[in-house]
Amino acid sequence: MRGAHGRLPRLYDLLLWLVVTTPPAVAVFVFPLGQPLCVAIASVPLLAVAVPLGRRRPLAGLGVPVVLGLAHSVELLSPLYWPALAAFAFLAGRRTAELRPALWFFAAVAVAGLPLCTVIGRDPWGWPTLLLTLLGTAMLPWLLGRLRRQYAELVGSGWRLADRMEREQQAVADRARMRERARIAGDMHDSLGHELTLIAVRAGALEVDPSLDDRQQAAVGELRAAAGAATEKLREIIGVLRADDEGAPVVPAEESVEALVERARAAGVDIRLERTGDPAGLPPMVGLAVHRVVQESLTNAAKHAPGAATHVRIDRTAGTVSVTVANAPAGAPLPGAASGGAGLVGLDERVRLAGGTLRAGPTPEGGFEVAAELPAVAGTAPRSAGAGAHLTTSARELARARLRVRRRLAQTVVAPLAVLAGIFLLMIPVSLASSSFSVLDRAAYDRLRVGDGQQAVADRLPVFTRDGPPDDAPPTPRGQRCVYYSTAVLASDAYRLCYARGRLAGKSVVGKEK
Repeated sequence: MRGAHGRLPRLYDLLLWLVVTTPPAVAVFVFPLGQPLCVAIASVPLLAVAVPLGRRRPLAGLGVPVVLGLAHSVELLSPLYWPALAAFAFLAGRRTAELRPALWFFAAVAVAGLPLCTVIGRDPWGWPTLLLTLLGTAMLPWLLGRLRRQYAELVGSGWRLADRMEREQQAVADRARMRERARIAGDMHDSLGHELTLIAVRAGALEVDPSLDDRQQAAVGELRAAAGAATEKLREIIGVLRADDEGAPVVPAEESVEALVERARAAGVDIRLERTGDPAGLPPMVGLAVHRVVQESLTNAAKHAPGAATHVRIDRTAGTVSVTVANAPAGAPLPGAASGGAGLVGLDERVRLAGGTLRAGPTPEGGFEVAAELPAVAGTAPRSAGAGAHLTTSARELARARLRVRRRLAQTVVAPLAVLAGIFLLMIPVSLASSSFSVLDRAAYDRLRVGDGQQAVADRLPVFTRDGPPDDAPPTPRGQRCVYYSTAVLASDAYRLCYARGRLAGKSVVGKEK
């Protein structure tokens, strides 16, 4: 089974390589000799490298078909590489968690396309065409891959929530058993402990009774010792009944927060304690709650964010004491560190009974924070159980999932619209530049003679040609290739030069103002 799972990715890679290399491989037998043929031949091994590279570096794998497409056509108007662009872009969106690297990648391609179109292609209007082609063949599949990744994350979150619910149900059953054990332990302590104590007291009285001889007093002494030993064993049994995997508390009841922090620091936790105000004089319940908040928060930080820096802050004013424990973002949690949230539930109950409020949740930076507000004076009534109720873990996960889905949907809709709007805005300066650099001087036009060589004519022409013929231009004569130059900036008419067999075959003025 393990070998089969290892072969599946290789089979998928082989199938992907066959799909993306089929168009250029077929083109080898269709295209005439020239640069497209060389690019098509080179694309077969390059795409073979890009397929496994895309698993480790998705954007680097996407760069291979982008380069091949630009080498074939600076405007990416080569259908040979559109399947490869779409496939690798979809996989990049599926495999890349961060948004910023992909945006930088597409921005770099767009910026590099401007000099390619103007210098190599000698057509500024090729740049908007490049952007539109990049949008349709790469950016949209990449967004679909992002949505597919989000869907997989939502499915995974659903399974994790289901596992958490099972753990919570198990925790409820365990708490019920623990309550029953505690009740049994209480009954044993109240009944057997009381009876054993009475037996020991009566045996002690008989032990000093002068009417008994030495042998009888020794027997009564053994009875008193046996009663004391039975009482000790009863205490051990009550400790065993605490839980299957929970021993008696080993932390001293009077341990300070400073000592707790020092123990955590000695264990390797990167922790910093900041305290303001006088720590003395807190009510017993409040002091225990402060200690419990710090202890539970440090435990969760060490379990779910190992290696992350943790900041503990305790502020005491005249009437309140605030406790905040925040940890920075970290890597993956420790193996087996799944939690049902029971620790925070118990912590909230502890803080509530002390008259305070508890708040716990992720920070904007990606870490986690636990904050408690407690009264610093005695006599504060416990907060009602319904006040300040928190969202359940499932509700928080659902809210975060909905927010992520809304953001991804907004990106899917807004990003293409924003790119299209940007392209249309860029067309304004491109149109002005194209019209300015494609103006053919009237005197130079008049000096052109039909029959001149194409190279000799090209030396007297502007750098760029006009973006297509005017609307009412006549059709191109058969067997000729025609190019158009502007008569003036933003003019509606144009000069048309037609070539055949390497020579100027005709020239004319076409358009409304001819």
